[in-house]
Amino acid sequence: MTERKRYAVVGAGGRSEMFTNALLGQFKQNGELLAMCDLNQVRLNYHNKRMADRFGIEPLPTYKPEQFETMLREHRIDTVIVTTMDRTHHTYIIRALEAGCDAITEKPMTVDDDKCQQILDAVKRTGRQVRVTFNYRYAPRNSKIKELLMRGVIGDVKSVHFEWLLDTKHGADYFHRWHRDKRNSGGLMVHKATHHFDLVNWWLSSSPVRVFALGELAFYGRENAEQRGMTKFYDRGTGHPNAKDCPFAIDLSSQDRLREMYLEAEKEDGYRRDQSVFGDGISIEDDMSVLVKYASGANMTYHLTAYAPWEGYRIAFNGTKGRLEYEVEEKSYVSGEDKDQNRPDVRDAEAFTVTEPARILIRPHWTEPYKVNVESGGGGHGGGDVRLLHDIFVGDQVDPMGRAADHVQGARSILTGIAANRSFMTGEPVDVTRLVDFTGHDVSLPPSVWPAEADCEPAEAVAAS
Repeated sequence: MTERKRYAVVGAGGRSEMFTNALLGQFKQNGELLAMCDLNQVRLNYHNKRMADRFGIEPLPTYKPEQFETMLREHRIDTVIVTTMDRTHHTYIIRALEAGCDAITEKPMTVDDDKCQQILDAVKRTGRQVRVTFNYRYAPRNSKIKELLMRGVIGDVKSVHFEWLLDTKHGADYFHRWHRDKRNSGGLMVHKATHHFDLVNWWLSSSPVRVFALGELAFYGRENAEQRGMTKFYDRGTGHPNAKDCPFAIDLSSQDRLREMYLEAEKEDGYRRDQSVFGDGISIEDDMSVLVKYASGANMTYHLTAYAPWEGYRIAFNGTKGRLEYEVEEKSYVSGEDKDQNRPDVRDAEAFTVTEPARILIRPHWTEPYKVNVESGGGGHGGGDVRLLHDIFVGDQVDPMGRAADHVQGARSILTGIAANRSFMTGEPVDVTRLVDFTGHDVSLPPSVWPAEADCEPAEAVAAS
């Protein structure tokens, strides 16, 4: 029997739970979770209690950032899972690689081109591996789009129109948290849109070469609220009378999970999870437009809105044989929030059934349009989380779609957003190929044609209404 890999997690926020739950539950035979690291001991204690209550384990050893290498050495860690604040991803990825470990990191891989280059250089220097967890690739509905494009149902893709909407629950939440400071997150162009730009890179089997973008803070922030006539302001949602009736406010005392993970942890690092979205000091945008030129020759128009009345995305691919239209309505999600007070670990991948509406319509040239049936399945991110976790911790399946993402694809996913941020500032287009140096790395692209050995029945189609 193959020896189980030894894992440690750095970063005790809400996103760490997807990995810790997987290693202590469904994938416990494939890997062993041995330690956790974070600068906040209260949050580490919270996770230890949560895992003990659910999985019946003894508390894991915990370490502070300055003890990171000690943790790796004492527990002979094979792979470090990085779920810290975005701007520190590169620090722990590089420290893990230099200690002889591989790394698995939450998206985005990092937040700017300098930190990205540091990671690329560390991979080349150490020969270790970095995986980036793009769970949207693994959602059955998104995989179906990749399959259809690989099968050539609309020929060669020449242009893409992509609109992503975050509603006033999910979108607003980035303005409550550390993400509101662009130094921490790279803004929504990097933190959030890396998902979207990665999907397009993967769908097209290509990479961005030129970007022009416009972005602004159009809805959130104090000045915008004042212009709309708002007069009752507050610094935080917890305990402030002006926040009581505000639908955008978060009260950290309202749920045990929020109270234990954030409110009670404030005394250690001063981090406030419930800042007002209509306060000062916000340096990220909430309304963004991007033009992208790809190495394949395709062009994309992209728009992200973070204050929409519904959540989801619409995308259209125009090809030499027709057009593919794809629309998904998603359920908004607030990190760290209890969706069910009786299930504090509802973020676990197996806990979901996907019921989100999705529609794929093919419009061939000269013939009638037809719909393609969309598969659903369990797991967060449209069924992608549990499939991603299986690929990471088991990895025993041949994948003709090439969904696993390494450091090169992690870099390519953020370069569009990094270039967009630069274009916001300068008002000029940005040459993406000049942002980082990939010399010495395997820059081959994922497959673009469905392989004959993986052939199966064509996608099931139904008549369009």
